[in-house]
Amino acid sequence: MAQSLNQVLAAFQATRALTMPAEKLKINVDQRRLLVETADRSAFVKVGDVVQPFELTEVDAGPLSLATILKNGPLVLIFFRFAGCPACNIALPYYNQHLAPELRKLGATLVGVSPQVPEKLRDIKDRHQLDFQIATDADNSLGRRFGILYSFDEPSRRASIEAGSPIGEVTGTGTWELPMPTAIVVDQAGTVRFADVSPDWLVRTEPADIIAAVRAIPARAAA
Repeated sequence: MAQSLNQVLAAFQATRALTMPAEKLKINVDQRRLLVETADRSAFVKVGDVVQPFELTEVDAGPLSLATILKNGPLVLIFFRFAGCPACNIALPYYNQHLAPELRKLGATLVGVSPQVPEKLRDIKDRHQLDFQIATDADNSLGRRFGILYSFDEPSRRASIEAGSPIGEVTGTGTWELPMPTAIVVDQAGTVRFADVSPDWLVRTEPADIIAAVRAIPARAAA
């Protein structure tokens, strides 16, 4: 039996805890703990919310609108941080294998979303040969609407500057903001049917939960 996504991520973290310099590990752990403790969950996107029109930029296909996607079936959005994020490079290939094929059978569209600019974001799609869409959320506008953004804390900012890789340069956005890992299922009426936000980026939504949410969409909402 295949390991769950979160088992794979836990094994990754256990290995990294043995190999990462202690001071860098502490910054990483402290930032994730801070987010878990302080995230404003009341602002998170919720089941029953109606999603207003938006447009993303798919790294290969260009403009991608909510209306266009929903003509074909339900939408599953997977928000992730950026192409070089180690946990994202575990989660997205896992979704490619364990989530994307089932969603295709159900007539749903899967889109991975990051604020990173298309020319930088394309790397993760190409590297893992992802066969679902990967799109840029310019200026974090959709992530902000969904209440899922966070900013680097001061130790994380200092560390990234010292390493020569401030996140605004890595993403091309010029800011310290990133989305928390989030999975959202939207029916064809534009209503959120499932929403799972994880302030800890080493915890991600399991494919089975997303698939179950898509399968549970009433026929009238999928028509």
